[in-house]
Amino acid sequence: MTGASGGLGRALALCYAKPGIRLQLAGRNAGELARTASLCAAAGAEVATAILDVADREAMARWTQDADLQSPIDLVIACAGISGELGPPGEEPSPAEWIYRVNVLGVLNTVEPLLAAMRRRRRGQIGLVASVAGFRGFPRGPAYSGSKAAIIMHGQAWREVLSGEGIGVSVICPGYLRTAMTARHDFPLPFALDPDRAAARIAAGLARNQARIVIPWPMPIVAWLFRALPASWTRMLIPGPKRP
Repeated sequence: MTGASGGLGRALALCYAKPGIRLQLAGRNAGELARTASLCAAAGAEVATAILDVADREAMARWTQDADLQSPIDLVIACAGISGELGPPGEEPSPAEWIYRVNVLGVLNTVEPLLAAMRRRRRGQIGLVASVAGFRGFPRGPAYSGSKAAIIMHGQAWREVLSGEGIGVSVICPGYLRTAMTARHDFPLPFALDPDRAAARIAAGLARNQARIVIPWPMPIVAWLFRALPASWTRMLIPGPKRP
């Protein structure tokens, strides 16, 4: 699992932490990743960690494949993600390229090195953390919503092509979660969910090989509206200050 230094990644790691489970956790913040590992070990899991940048393709390939050789991976969750578009498009330095590197290429770097082994074993589950923001272009975060839209579509295609080989793919689309990433927002977060509650619902969906896990409960309706209605109508569903 990537993105295990905090937020949803930590909550998911703790959700799976129990005796008899081996967790391979990656993150960029060494101190916070160590804290996650300590909490998971206290719950009885065997834990290994790695300080990694998911945008580093070669390092990710080494880590994932080495981890799979140590103990075949049954479930991989690509949870690492960033936002950070604070100004209008065109301001320098632009974070857009970095957001795509982490949110899109980071997912590919996490999953692709494991696919050959999973296909040989004809089993495995893949969880891709996208966002409800991927169902519509958000004016506050063009790169963020665009990167998450890419993961939704890529995950859907992966699911169809891999299902015949015994591999499940679930695309995870949370709404707002109460994490450090959203703490800087100075506007209301509708239907915001605590990471531990979100993790429990995501784990249940992954166990069912649910194609798309959209949480919390009102968000599937919002996602449908984003897809079905004109942008001029759905603009009112987007919380927070709107850019001109």
